[in-house]
Amino acid sequence: MTYAEASRWLFEQLPMFQLQGKTAFKPGLERIEKLCEILKNPQDSFPSIHIGGTNGKGSVSHMLASVLQAHGLKTGLYTSPHLVDFRERIRVNGNMIPEESVVDFVSHIRNIDLQDQPSFFEIGVAMAFDYFAKEKVDVAIIEVGMGGRLDATNIIKPLLAAITNISLDHTQYLGNTRALIAAEKAGIAKYNTALVIGEYDEEILPVFERICLEKGAHLHKADTDAPNTWKTDLGGDYQKNNLRTLARILKLLPFDIQEETIKKALMEVKRQTGLRGRWEVLGQNPLIIADTAHNESGIQYISKQLESLYVQKIHFVIGVVADKDLENIISLLPKKAKYYCCAPDIPRALEPIKLFEKLKNQGFEAERFNTVDSAFYTAWMEAKSNDCVFIGGSTFTVGEFIKNKYLPKTKTFRTFKQINTQTT
Repeated sequence: MTYAEASRWLFEQLPMFQLQGKTAFKPGLERIEKLCEILKNPQDSFPSIHIGGTNGKGSVSHMLASVLQAHGLKTGLYTSPHLVDFRERIRVNGNMIPEESVVDFVSHIRNIDLQDQPSFFEIGVAMAFDYFAKEKVDVAIIEVGMGGRLDATNIIKPLLAAITNISLDHTQYLGNTRALIAAEKAGIAKYNTALVIGEYDEEILPVFERICLEKGAHLHKADTDAPNTWKTDLGGDYQKNNLRTLARILKLLPFDIQEETIKKALMEVKRQTGLRGRWEVLGQNPLIIADTAHNESGIQYISKQLESLYVQKIHFVIGVVADKDLENIISLLPKKAKYYCCAPDIPRALEPIKLFEKLKNQGFEAERFNTVDSAFYTAWMEAKSNDCVFIGGSTFTVGEFIKNKYLPKTKTFRTFKQINTQTT
């Protein structure tokens, strides 16, 4: 089996929520427990840290990985979804799982009769556990996929768990209030184990307190402020909240990490872990930024930051998935921007015409396009040197743009020139 064949099996033979939506959603722990039992429970062979939350869990996971790696620990990192390459999901010390390891795992697992077919996500989680065990990692950071209580990652017995924040997302699966969503996410709390919470307002704090009491977990609130000297190379003002959560996690972990090690590692997160798409600057004159924010809370953060930029005009290349609360998301978008409506190339994508009509009906300046690339190219051609072109609305929109690596070199050309994107 080649890597291309293994990849086709993963993407074409397994139910994949990120692409298909609710038809591929398979909650419950029975399938992952059976799968890992066949693999001899690799998740029990290494210490782990469980990170959940509506927004910020990916950033916190990557920042934590960078710090632990800098401390000298062989560190596994499992995150989802990926932007460009499936192997981004599974890393050891920042290096993606080798293609051969993916092939070996798929060759082994696809011949096993599992009766109830696991989902794409469950197979990915099991692959990560198996790879981390074989690599004999010192510690692994495991990011929750969706929710927590019934998420496939929730069979680990972590050193501690953390929930970055709670906002409305995936309400058709997790509940339509922040309290209900908090209860689902708090399902990662474990007996006699710390649970760090990054947010603790009056709507959700009682939920966390109740569930920790029921489970015998120890509740810890994130620090009011991260140390003033802590900075990160990850863009976005929202990282201040993530640093607060990280600070509390590091205080609770059984590793004596020097302050200078932490500060240096936080400025090397992208290089150490390969994280992309968090307020990522891809070009200048005009300023080109991509961010994967895709729900109400995330859109609110990036909208505020866009409006604070010293630019003449914002050109927003936007593509979203169909199962989001479009009305609420649109209400949070910057009013003084032009929108270039497109759709990432996945079945879940909202048709550009529907997004375009919603925006136009609410008074926004907008155009529609068939592809992400054509939307970006038009936005870039119309932008002046002191404008900003922003790509966002969905992880898949950003991933498709980054994957294609198309940035024009000069506006004298009317076709794309393929270059390697550079981050700053």
